[in-house]
Amino acid sequence: MSRYHSYLNSAKAILKKYRGDEPFSSFLKIHFSVNKKFGSKDRKQVAHLCYCFFRLGKAALYLSEEDRILTALFLCSSNSDEMLAVLKPEWNDKAQCSFEEKLSVIPLQFSATEIFPWKDELSKEVDASDYSHSFLIQPNLFLRLRPGYEKKLFAKLEKAEIEFETIGTNCLSFSNATKLEEIVELNREAVIQDYSSQQVGKIFRSINEQLVRLGRSGQPLRVWDCCAASGGKSILAKDIFGEVDLTVSDIRESILFNLKKRFTAAGINKYRSYVADLTASALQLSPMDFIICDVPCTGSGTWSRTPEQLYFFDIATIAGYAALQKKIASNALKNLNKGGWFLYITCSVFRKENEEVVDYLVQTFLLNIISMKTITGYSDKADTMFVAMMQRS
Repeated sequence: MSRYHSYLNSAKAILKKYRGDEPFSSFLKIHFSVNKKFGSKDRKQVAHLCYCFFRLGKAALYLSEEDRILTALFLCSSNSDEMLAVLKPEWNDKAQCSFEEKLSVIPLQFSATEIFPWKDELSKEVDASDYSHSFLIQPNLFLRLRPGYEKKLFAKLEKAEIEFETIGTNCLSFSNATKLEEIVELNREAVIQDYSSQQVGKIFRSINEQLVRLGRSGQPLRVWDCCAASGGKSILAKDIFGEVDLTVSDIRESILFNLKKRFTAAGINKYRSYVADLTASALQLSPMDFIICDVPCTGSGTWSRTPEQLYFFDIATIAGYAALQKKIASNALKNLNKGGWFLYITCSVFRKENEEVVDYLVQTFLLNIISMKTITGYSDKADTMFVAMMQRS
């Protein structure tokens, strides 16, 4: 029993020090490097307790840290847990029960929607109850197989006896803790890319179909990934469109340095790269056929992976992100060709960052909405994203 109390005390000490101003994973890495007494199993257990604490979001904030950790551990467990078996055996017997049944055995009352209390701010396709429940579940790890490597990858995974689920033709789902780096040549053979993000490929394919109808399928498409980050959408575009006239940009050189390394591994060598702050001014480019605008956002659709952001979130920050998104998209649109496509993407669940920004862009730039959708990944243990395809007439 003393071992489990030690885990609890270590988790409480870490939570007292953490202020939410950096990714919790980075904070933990530094903490454990300084505190060498923790073995591998100890680090894993203590980290899990901390993440469970954050997964309760804004619910049950009145509880002591220890009670909140144990309550969260119980609600996040779908099978028997060794710590609960010792410290809360009456709870552990109910670990496989539904959320509602679990609430009946703990000495407090709250609903799942208290975990994420901003239901009035949600995009219309997001179910507040289902989304709140999703924070208690660790999302999966997803791999997108690149064209030509499918058979090779399946053989490698089978040989390594890695468990996975196949989704569609080129998406694989793994337990989040799965280590793939020593088995898969990442970015060359396959890309780590969330399932919801992979579904953006459907939009790319629809453009391909239009190009065929217009008799333009043989011409390289001029594509600008204007907030490229690590370049996942650009690699997806290359895999679907084939030959593209690719331009990428982002606000910091360090971001593009990481993108360059990833592109090299992916075999993408022909592209233009710019450091650009689109919140301040437009980038002067030749007119583009297709602009991918995956803007900075609250990241609320990914908080099941980083629940510390849910715990520390301030609702007032949404307005700031929405203003930022309008500036970036407006400056990017200055480089869109007549008849060109503009893809607006966020990993946010908030209406002000999603539908309201699109409404602003449509009215300001006289765009036509081709499609607009929230990809509710929480039903697939994936991220939630908002995507809107527009076209300049």
